[in-house]
Amino acid sequence: MEAKGTDKVVCGYPLSIFFILVNELCESFSFYGTHAVLVLYFKYFLHWDDDLATSIYHTFAALCYLTPILGAIVADSWLGRLKTIISCAVVSAMGYVAMTVSAVHDITDLDKDGTPNHMTFHVVMAMVGLFLIALGTGGMQPCVPAFGGDQFNEYQKSQRRIFFSILYLCNKTGNFFSTIITPTIRAQECGIHSKQSCYPLAFGVPAALMVVALVVFISGSGLYYKAEPQGNIMLDVCKCIGFALKNRYRHRSKRFPKRQHWMDWADEKYDKLLIAQIKMVLRVLFLYIPLPMFWALFTQKGSRWTLQATTMDGNFGALVIQPDQMQTVNPILILTLVPIMDSLIYPLIKKCGFNFTPLKRMTVGMLLAAVAFICAALVQIEIDKTLPTFPSASQSQLKILNMGRNPVKVTLSNDELLDLPAAQANFGLIESHDYSNYSQIKNGKATFTIRTDSQSCEYSKEFGFGSSYTFFIPSTLIFGPACQDSVTAVEDIKPNSAHMALQIPQYFFITAGEVMFSVTSLEFSYSQAPSNMKAVLQAGWLFTVAVGSVIVLIVAEIAKLPQQWVEYVLFASLLMAVCIIFSIMAYFYTYIDPAEIEAQFKKDAGEVDDDDDDDDTRDQDDQESLRKM
Repeated sequence: MEAKGTDKVVCGYPLSIFFILVNELCESFSFYGTHAVLVLYFKYFLHWDDDLATSIYHTFAALCYLTPILGAIVADSWLGRLKTIISCAVVSAMGYVAMTVSAVHDITDLDKDGTPNHMTFHVVMAMVGLFLIALGTGGMQPCVPAFGGDQFNEYQKSQRRIFFSILYLCNKTGNFFSTIITPTIRAQECGIHSKQSCYPLAFGVPAALMVVALVVFISGSGLYYKAEPQGNIMLDVCKCIGFALKNRYRHRSKRFPKRQHWMDWADEKYDKLLIAQIKMVLRVLFLYIPLPMFWALFTQKGSRWTLQATTMDGNFGALVIQPDQMQTVNPILILTLVPIMDSLIYPLIKKCGFNFTPLKRMTVGMLLAAVAFICAALVQIEIDKTLPTFPSASQSQLKILNMGRNPVKVTLSNDELLDLPAAQANFGLIESHDYSNYSQIKNGKATFTIRTDSQSCEYSKEFGFGSSYTFFIPSTLIFGPACQDSVTAVEDIKPNSAHMALQIPQYFFITAGEVMFSVTSLEFSYSQAPSNMKAVLQAGWLFTVAVGSVIVLIVAEIAKLPQQWVEYVLFASLLMAVCIIFSIMAYFYTYIDPAEIEAQFKKDAGEVDDDDDDDDTRDQDDQESLRKM
C-alpha cells in the first residue's frame, strides 16, 4: 500500500493535517471577520447609503461563491491543490492588506479634520482588495477540504471522516471569534491626526492572520502528500453536455428517431457510464433551481440585519453589544443546534413514525427562513415607531428655535402658522458662528471639559445608541461645581429604544433553517450523485449561493421599497412561493442509489466485453478452419 506524505502519524492522524487545520482556522477568522464589519465600513467610512452598501456587500459575496469553480478547475487541471492553495492564499493576503490601506483615513486627510479629502483612492483600494479576497478565498474553498482528504491512506477512513468534522468546527470557531473580536476592534478609535472608528485595525488583524495562515501552511509542505493533477471532471461533464446539445440540434429533423433522454445524443462519442452519471447529476441540479431564494434571505444577516441593528439599543447591562457583533448568535446557535438536531430532534421524529426525508427537511428549513424574515419585519415595525421622521430625497427639514424672551409667530411658505413660546432658559448672548459641527462619540457616559484661558469645568451626560444632542453654553456660564446646571442640553434625536435582543428570534429561525436546509442538502446531494461527480455538485451548490446574493443585489437596486419592513415581507413571501414549488418538485423526485446503478453499468459493460471476446475467438477459429481447407 502506498504511503502518503512523510507517513508521520500523531494520535492516528497524519501530522500534515494539523497545518491544514491551523490554516483553516486563521483563514476563516480573516474571511468572516472582514465580512462582519464590511457593511458598516461602506456606510460610515465610505458614506454610502444602505442600498448601495447592501448591493456591494452581496456583489462581493457572489464573487466569493463563483470563484471556487475556477479554483477547482485550476487545481485539478493545471497547478495541483498545493500550489493552488498557496497561490490563492498570497492573492487573498494581498487583498486584506489593500482593505487595510483603504481604511486609513489619514492617508488622504490633508486638512487633518478626520475626513478623507480624496475618497476615490479609498474606494478604489477597497474594490481592488475585495476582488483579490474573493479571488483568493474562493479559489481555496474547494481545494482545502480535498487536499486534507488526500493526506489519509485508505485504511484511515474513520480518521478522514473525523477530520472533515474538525475542519468544519475550525471554520465555525474562526467565524465565532472573528464576529466578536473584529467588531470590538472596529468600535475603538484610532488614527494619527484625528481619532476615528478603527477600521484599519479591524481589517489589519484579518490581514495578519491570513499571513500567519500562509506561513503555517507553507511550513508543512515537506509533510504533505501532493497528488498530481488528474484532469477536471467538470470540464469533461461540460464537454459531454455540449456535445449532446450540439448533436441533438444537428439531428433535430423528424426523420431521425427520438431518444429516451437528450443526453443519449452523446453516446456516439462518450462512454455510456459517464452519460448515466451526468443524468444522475442533472436530476439533482434540477432540484437546485429554487434554492438561491433561500440564500437570498440567509446572506442578509450580514447586511440588512446588521444595518437594522445600528438603529437598536445594544446595552445588555454589563455587556454592550456592537451592531456587527449580533452575527455571533449564528455560529453559537449552529454549534448548539447541529448536535441537538442529529441526536434528539431527528431520532424523535423517526420514532414517531414520520418519514422525515432530506427533501422534507430542506422544505422545512426554507419555511423557517421565511419565518425569520417575518420576525425581522415585525422588529423593523417596532424600530420605525422610535425613529425620527427624516426628509425624503425631494424634501428638507426646518427647525426654528425662539431664543428671545417673548413669544413669536412664524408663517412658513405653505402658509402654516407656528406659535413659538418664549425660551424656557436664558441662553445669554449668542454670537454668530459660535457653534460646532456634530461630533461622533461612543454610547454611555461621556465627560466634556469646558475651558477658557484661565478657568475650566466638567460637564457629564449619558448617551444612548443613535442619540443626537445640542448643548447650549450661555455667555453667563459660571465656572465651578454648578457648571453642570448652567449648560442646557436639547435632544435632537432620541436614543434607540428598540433592544437588540429583539433580533434573537430571527437569528434562531434563520439558523435552524440553515441547519435543516444547508447541512441536509449537502447530505442529500452527495447521496444522490456518483462518486466522481462530487466536485460538480459542489460547484453547482456554491453557484446557488452566488445567485442568491445576486437576487438581493437586484431587489436592493431596483425595488427601492420605501419601507424596510416591506422588503422583509417581500423576501419572506418570495421564499414561501418558492418553497411551495420546491415541495412539489420534491414530491415527484425518486431517490436512487448511484453506486448500484454504476455497478450495474460496469457489470453490463463486462458482459459485453466477454461477448466480444467470445466473438473474436469464434472468428479466429473460423479463419483457422478456412486456412486448413
